[in-house]
Amino acid sequence: MRTWVYIDGFNLYYRSLKNTPYKWLDPLKAAQNVLKPNYNIQRIKFFTARVSPSSRNPDVHNRQKIYLKALEANNSNLEIIYGNFQISTVQCYLNPPLEGKQFHQRKKIEEKGSDVNLAVHLLNDAYKNEYDCAIVISNDSDLAEAMNLVQVEKKKHIGLIKTGKGRPTVKLAQYSNFTRNLDEKSLKNGQLPNPVLDAKTGKELWKPAVWK
Repeated sequence: MRTWVYIDGFNLYYRSLKNTPYKWLDPLKAAQNVLKPNYNIQRIKFFTARVSPSSRNPDVHNRQKIYLKALEANNSNLEIIYGNFQISTVQCYLNPPLEGKQFHQRKKIEEKGSDVNLAVHLLNDAYKNEYDCAIVISNDSDLAEAMNLVQVEKKKHIGLIKTGKGRPTVKLAQYSNFTRNLDEKSLKNGQLPNPVLDAKTGKELWKPAVWK
């Protein structure tokens, strides 16, 4: 069965990888650990956004850059599609008040575009008949309608590999032919080699030391 994998990188990181030693993840290997052998994974689309350094995390963009380069170097059938981050200022209520103030402002960083990009690619690739089965790695209910249309309109097989703990969101489960869990064993056994050799440059790409 021709299978394409669509990865919500933001959702994957914050629900399954953050605060774990498994950030050096090979999504192809992880998906293969979860799926049955009869799913022939031909292409992977990884949806993310480039992060920016901050005073609290000044090297975060370099770590991400290394990881994304390693993904592309290790998997010739993997494509990275970029969204962006949007920074806004929000007002928060303080309880109890601090120094007589009940509200304070803080910056809120949100990823924009990746879920929309994933949904568009999922639909467009179905209409182009690129796959028989699409595997979505996420647990974001915003993707449910795109999955529904792929099932109903194009009669494609849809699988959900759920990120994080607990149950999949109701809508995603409703529009999936099957669901699987991206558990710790699959993450542990789904790591990239260290280092990854970049054949284009001849350089070795090493897992960031802080990703222990």
